[in-house]
Amino acid sequence: MNLKTLLAKINYELIQGDLNKQISSIASHHEETIKDCLYVAISGYKHDGHEYIKEVIKRQATVLVVENNLSFTIDPSITVIKVKNSRKALALISNVFFNKPSEKIKMIGITGTNGKTSISYFLEGIFSSANISTGMIGTNGIFINGKTLNIDRSTVTTPDIIDLQWILQKMNNKNVDSCIMEVSSHALHLHRVSGVNYHTSIFTNLSQEHLELHNDFEHYFKTKAKLFDLTTQNNIINIDDPYGIRLAKMCEKRKTRTITVGINNKADIMATNIRYTLKGTTYTLITPTYKMEIAINLPGEVNVYNSLLAISAAYVNGIPKEYIYNGISSVERIPGRFDIVFEKNDYKVIIDFAHTEDALKNLLKTIKPFVHGKLILVFGVYADLSEQGMEKRFSMGGIAGKFADLSVVTLDNPKYFDQNIIVKQIAEGIKSENGLYKTILDREQAIQYAIEQSNSNDIVVIAGKGHERSQIINGEEIYLNEEEVVLSALKKLAIK
Repeated sequence: MNLKTLLAKINYELIQGDLNKQISSIASHHEETIKDCLYVAISGYKHDGHEYIKEVIKRQATVLVVENNLSFTIDPSITVIKVKNSRKALALISNVFFNKPSEKIKMIGITGTNGKTSISYFLEGIFSSANISTGMIGTNGIFINGKTLNIDRSTVTTPDIIDLQWILQKMNNKNVDSCIMEVSSHALHLHRVSGVNYHTSIFTNLSQEHLELHNDFEHYFKTKAKLFDLTTQNNIINIDDPYGIRLAKMCEKRKTRTITVGINNKADIMATNIRYTLKGTTYTLITPTYKMEIAINLPGEVNVYNSLLAISAAYVNGIPKEYIYNGISSVERIPGRFDIVFEKNDYKVIIDFAHTEDALKNLLKTIKPFVHGKLILVFGVYADLSEQGMEKRFSMGGIAGKFADLSVVTLDNPKYFDQNIIVKQIAEGIKSENGLYKTILDREQAIQYAIEQSNSNDIVVIAGKGHERSQIINGEEIYLNEEEVVLSALKKLAIK
């Protein structure tokens, strides 16, 4: 592709070289550069891409996009472009390089602290019921019509800039009509989705998370709100959340349509007459044009919100109500989200991704009324060793101490942080509620211990990892499949 075409939407300074060049590929990782490649040097948190410029030139990259001044002379045959923000420039360049795929797909972005994955699965169920070709990008992976699209580097909620545009191009080539995409605050802050054209955006809720990146809650909110600057048609907002109320008022100034959603506050789309069981939930759906009874196969108020937000996205996109009903009821499980991996009468073992205060509280509040024996919780808290991280660990420990009869405190991706400090701060939170706890650093052993301590009327909850299949400890990624650990422990106890 011609370099001038790639730079058409970018403010830049031409430092040297020719703009009439053909580009074979684009890269931001130095080891991926090839002949006639455009290399974008990004100043990252761990590595600075400017340090690899000499190497990418050896690999025959012919265009460099930089944001810092270079301290050495570059061969005049190399074109050097300087921009204010390399990440944003890379996003806009990638969008053009892959032929603006998001303009040919109906993009639905979902942001908020909790619920993004569950909403994706509910909405994908509706679209599938309506025979709409659908892509899905999120924490659980990348899918086209339910089949996994493998991409080695995509281990985050929202893929990296180049990967994302490549994925969207693949979806476009396979005639995907709609793409449901989880949009993380990291992605918005780091410009991974700049240049993506969102048809509909959904806001779930906001609670304390990722403050190691955002420093304070106000910055976290404003980062999430950026998604709605990229939306062209519909904004769907949960106004039972105080930040949702604020966001809805901000969106009033935009040309896009805003649909409010709620249970407690009067909204455009609501759920009433809610009936809960541990097997599922029913409620009356109220939309601007009709009412309908809804049945979902997942318990708790949180899944009323998740299904309601998915239904709202389907509603504004003109999906008939019979497909909405069938699609919602077709979702029998969501991997790692209230996943009952073993059940025998009243005894259950549940794996859930809950890793924030709100998510853990909602999970335990949902389960508690249905426990006939003990509620045993296995969990850890990943957060850095900052003051915010300490507060999160203490707070989540307090939630465990309040709701669980026994908490087994363990690790959850401690990375390089001091493991003993992490579990000690969690334990202090549990003790503040006079809760009973046991500390076991090894997560597999912690799960085994919880199973051993359980009886036939108990419910064991394993929170924090959900669908994930590894732990990161001291820089090493260690395989861990919690369902396998559970079933092995139950087998040893001869529980079938």
